[in-house]
Amino acid sequence: MCADRLKVTVGVCGGIAAYKAVELVRLLQDSGLDPHVVMTRAAEEFIRPLTFAAISGHKVITSLWSEDAGVGSDDESGIEHINEAQTTRALIVAPATADTLAKFAHGLADDFLSTMYLATTAPVIVAPAMNVNMWQHPATRANIETLRARGVKVVEPGSGYLACGMVGGGRLADGPAILAAVSEALSVHPSPVAPVSAANDFAGETVLVTAGGTREAIDPVRFIGNRSSGRMGFAVAEAARRRGARVILVCASTTVEPPPGCEIVCALTAEAMRRVVLQRLGEAGIVVMAAAVSDYTVKEAATQKLKRDSARILELEPTADILAEVVTRRRQGTLVIGFAAETEEMLANGRAKLERKGVDAVVVNDVAASDLGFDSDRNAGIFLKRDGAVEIPAMTKAEMAERILDEIGRLRLESPRIGNPA
Repeated sequence: MCADRLKVTVGVCGGIAAYKAVELVRLLQDSGLDPHVVMTRAAEEFIRPLTFAAISGHKVITSLWSEDAGVGSDDESGIEHINEAQTTRALIVAPATADTLAKFAHGLADDFLSTMYLATTAPVIVAPAMNVNMWQHPATRANIETLRARGVKVVEPGSGYLACGMVGGGRLADGPAILAAVSEALSVHPSPVAPVSAANDFAGETVLVTAGGTREAIDPVRFIGNRSSGRMGFAVAEAARRRGARVILVCASTTVEPPPGCEIVCALTAEAMRRVVLQRLGEAGIVVMAAAVSDYTVKEAATQKLKRDSARILELEPTADILAEVVTRRRQGTLVIGFAAETEEMLANGRAKLERKGVDAVVVNDVAASDLGFDSDRNAGIFLKRDGAVEIPAMTKAEMAERILDEIGRLRLESPRIGNPA
């Protein structure tokens, strides 16, 4: 996704007007949006996916199934209708055929586009195009009214000479008219993902958050550490408190002040953090492990400052796997969310950590860019669940914290019994 552009999805259906969707994609780009394209099987009979891929710069999705899921498909395509539905700012279907309108109106989901329509909470705009008799048929008129009643914006087709040789209504609306409807929808629905519930949606929850970077002593002066500032963990803690939760904030070394209103416990080393987290684990219904915990500690730290008088070899030993231990020792119903800082292959590495640790979700942070992640007020990443992945584009860490909590809220509603028996 283009970090500075709003993502929208263009659904292209099978009709002669499908070629006009190419112009629409260009108009959306020119207006500052980032269009992604989904095509039905019938649409491919009129125009090839490669055309849209070349113009948009994105994979074109044509199927629910991975072996057939458009240009540049990957292993995540099997659940991509959920990811696409949750990350788009608007779904624009142009041309929308009578068949697709009927599917939408009656809740049928037998292809990617119709399945995505049911899964998205973003505004939906349809621009019908079909034969005049089909457009005027009582079944089509009834489907249109059903969609309007559900909040779908219908861009009325124009009148004129149709490809079938008839003259009348059913001609796809002009691109600027569709663009105007999209702009209006985005101004009314500015949020990319509808919040899972009200601002007090975490009332009654106890959320345990870890933040900052641990330090493992080499001697009384030096230590092994990392670049974590604690900002992301603090942002999650502050957002959870603001949304009504009681927050236990376990802090390692940080460069910023912790948020007010949280119960703060200091834990500078990996072992200290392990002890505190396991001591307080029984109180929490949600655990967010945002701290950057050292993977190694010095086997025998020096009791006096080491002098620079010769070469030295430090013997390191692995620290305890706090996240894995939390998963095995949590009480029934407790959600555990891990973090993974990655510089490459984010999805693959995040998926491996999700499976290896046994957590309910992993927030994979993109720390490759100099202006994101460590030492920055901005972040980006992927909220990775067992059955899906939600892209979180570059934004402030405060905004990202809200998005993370939205996804945790959805996860809690979807899987209220997650966890291990006590």
